[in-house]
Amino acid sequence: MLCNYNASEHIPVMLPEVLTSLALRDGGTYFDGTFGNGGYSRAILKSAKCKTICIDADPDALENGKDLLIEYPEQIKLVNSNFAEMESIAKSIGENFIDGITLDLGVSSAQLKDAKRGFSFMRDGPLDMRMGQTSKTAADIINQASEEELRLIIHKYGEEKQAKRIARAICLKRKNKPISSTLQLANLIKSSIGQPRNSIDSATRTFQALRIVVNDEIEQLRKGLISAERILKSGGRLVVVSFHSLEDREVKKFFNSRSGNEPTQNRHIPDTAIKKPQPSLRLLFKGAQSPSEAEIKNNPRARSARLRAAERTETPLMEKRL
Repeated sequence: MLCNYNASEHIPVMLPEVLTSLALRDGGTYFDGTFGNGGYSRAILKSAKCKTICIDADPDALENGKDLLIEYPEQIKLVNSNFAEMESIAKSIGENFIDGITLDLGVSSAQLKDAKRGFSFMRDGPLDMRMGQTSKTAADIINQASEEELRLIIHKYGEEKQAKRIARAICLKRKNKPISSTLQLANLIKSSIGQPRNSIDSATRTFQALRIVVNDEIEQLRKGLISAERILKSGGRLVVVSFHSLEDREVKKFFNSRSGNEPTQNRHIPDTAIKKPQPSLRLLFKGAQSPSEAEIKNNPRARSARLRAAERTETPLMEKRL
């Protein structure tokens, strides 16, 4: 059953598709591993008489859950942690197996709008970018990493072709004065590589790369996917919405490896000749779903979203696969 969602509320990306993939049921227990503005959790609670465990590494994000605590006091629990820790969270609250998990890997609109957080190159603020308060800031990386380290970070995690020029410009600029603000960095990037017509902002990929490294996002995603596999009950669903190719690649690789769709390493050896572990996940559909044209028109932020979903099988976990 899908809820009738109030259009005046914050609407998360691909909400109908997420709810359909979760196959919500009364009496179930669900993890919203990236609570953010609370859109998925609210929709889940409206759609079924269930329990929802809301997790977010950003303590500010959990402030959005206070109204839900009042509205659903017996059905919701807020946890300030990273979704990579879902297995230990489940055990700590006495929920060893879960009916469904959803992960939205994007930065929330609230985080982007808050200049003090330093996520956006459209607003001037400190170069922070931390989801929590436990890691180095983006300013630390920008001002302390070597030119080669910066080039690798921007190229690998931002998939930026002009990484070398940007890294060089940063190192030249910081010789005189540390780079400390978002607009300072964004303007430096634009002055070093320009702004191509009909393209994303030239600072986009560098800011993405810094955010990923500051929060160790790729490693946390890998751990989170494994954690989800371990706590989902047979028939439980895992639904992941990613917003850039690095994230989607990790999710695709994990889903394929766990569903038996991973290609062989040697193209000369047929798949039938290789003994593979029994699948622990079953893909709900082939490939990734994209948002509708109507959603993209209403919410341009959804344009790059990709949704993948899988269902846990009865196959026991094998330690060597972890």
